[in-house]
Amino acid sequence: MKKLILFVAMLLLLGTRCTTPVANLKFSVSFTADMTDQAQDGRLLLMLANNDKSEPRNQIVDGLSTQLVFGVDVEGMKPGDEITVDASAFGYPIQSLKDVPAGDYYVQALLNRYETFTLKTGHTVKLPPDQGEGQQWNSKPGNFYSKPIKVAVDPAKKETIKVVMDQKIPPITEPKDTKYIRHIKIQSKLLTEFWGRPMFLGAHVLVPEGFDDHPEARYPLMIYHGHFPSDFGGFSETPPDPNMDTTDYSARFNIYGYKKIQAQEAYNFYKQWSSKNFPRFLIIEIQHANPYYDDSYAVNSANLGPYGDAIMYELIPEIEKQFRGIGQGWARFTYGGSTGGWEALAVQMFYPDELNGCFAACPDPIDFRAYCLVDIYKDKNAYYYESDFKKLERPGFRNYLGQITATLREMNHRELALGTKSRSGQQWDIWEAVYSPQGEDGYPKRLWDKVTGEIDHSVAEYWKENYDLRHILQRDWATLGPKLQGKIHIYCGDMDNYYLNNAVYLMEEFLKKTKNPFYGGEVDYGDRAEHCWNGDHNNPNYISRLRYNTMYLPKILKRIEVSAPKGADLKSWRY
Repeated sequence: MKKLILFVAMLLLLGTRCTTPVANLKFSVSFTADMTDQAQDGRLLLMLANNDKSEPRNQIVDGLSTQLVFGVDVEGMKPGDEITVDASAFGYPIQSLKDVPAGDYYVQALLNRYETFTLKTGHTVKLPPDQGEGQQWNSKPGNFYSKPIKVAVDPAKKETIKVVMDQKIPPITEPKDTKYIRHIKIQSKLLTEFWGRPMFLGAHVLVPEGFDDHPEARYPLMIYHGHFPSDFGGFSETPPDPNMDTTDYSARFNIYGYKKIQAQEAYNFYKQWSSKNFPRFLIIEIQHANPYYDDSYAVNSANLGPYGDAIMYELIPEIEKQFRGIGQGWARFTYGGSTGGWEALAVQMFYPDELNGCFAACPDPIDFRAYCLVDIYKDKNAYYYESDFKKLERPGFRNYLGQITATLREMNHRELALGTKSRSGQQWDIWEAVYSPQGEDGYPKRLWDKVTGEIDHSVAEYWKENYDLRHILQRDWATLGPKLQGKIHIYCGDMDNYYLNNAVYLMEEFLKKTKNPFYGGEVDYGDRAEHCWNGDHNNPNYISRLRYNTMYLPKILKRIEVSAPKGADLKSWRY
């Protein structure tokens, strides 16, 4: 018996010696009194980078070049309070500080500041309000941060490294009106009521040539949906400098000098826009950033509020009033790519009489049986394929050759490091914020566990009935079909980086079978084309993506010719 006890004791001792050393490394983060004298709530982010190509806060990405971030929620953090970030903080792409390789790192901290909202639903939530930057945590005005410092990091060493945030991101400068580009901002009654504080909507308006010289003219409206625009993009009255530097490299398109290409395209658009025979339209880019994302997806939502109604019935009428829009459904068209592609199709469906055609390029998933590579109704886990013996992760991002640089799990874990409760301000979280019911705590119900990927099918059913665009079309075709005939146009590359083409295939399968009436629109694919192909078979993606505001015009004009009601104004805007 004594030998047995001794043998067991030796095994226990050996086992202890073979375990991973306990992580002793900690970071102590504080902010100085000159930042504010008020207690702060928010997400405290600690970032480590092994290079100084740019500040660590600008190197947290989904791709292979990403650096490290670890996040903790803070409440009531006061000047001088030292918040500990240790091995328990959730990190990306390494989940815990204890597993960070020893070495020299540039260290930076940032506090994404939250404010308290008392919602119409009676819930109280803490969220990062947009400050005019389009809901970007690393450039949000008012956020505190520290200057990067170079530090020798060793997780096995018992050490506390102090980081002090003594910098504040400055305010955004509002864009100024020009001859062609005007700006509008209104306080939304609907959104103010939902959020319990003043909430605003804005837009950048491109007015046509001769707008000020033809006060009698009334114009059709083109609504360009997409991510938050700081100003009207892709339009310049000035040609690029012939000596403009062309050494800049676009990894996405594998070309040099892309900035000059963009500048030339912006000038070319101006020349077309101001030419004698170009159609006279109003084009708007909407600003609807909110506490969850850089835009609202332009629909009513349990968590974001009635953005769809606010845009359609408050903002657009005010724009048409101030800038002499025709103000009727036959004279409004909507288009966009990616997020904007989903929005274009969704608003056309949800407001079928208010719009006369949508052009949806590379739309976010429009059939949740192909929510990228997840079938949210049948799959049990979003991150892994089902298998008895293998554990294979679902891809999240590919290039046109199918090479993978991020998995779905990794992309979601980056978001979880940046913010809990769908507060990261990133893509998967905003889908959840828009599509999910509101939870008992006032935040969006999770479609799946953010750590493990286990799907909640009760939430999936809510998504299906409210935001699965293919399902809604099929369910309601008897009433929607007659209102949408000839209005639906969808375009997608068959090698979309986010696998968005899979949902388009499913939508096309339904649309081709429609009867009474037949949908009468268009679905088209770009061969080997990545995100965000928009229907142009003649130019490379890096050019066609810069021509959204002109490429659909011939189809819009044809649509007006065949659908305008008797007595419609078809002349005042064709000077």
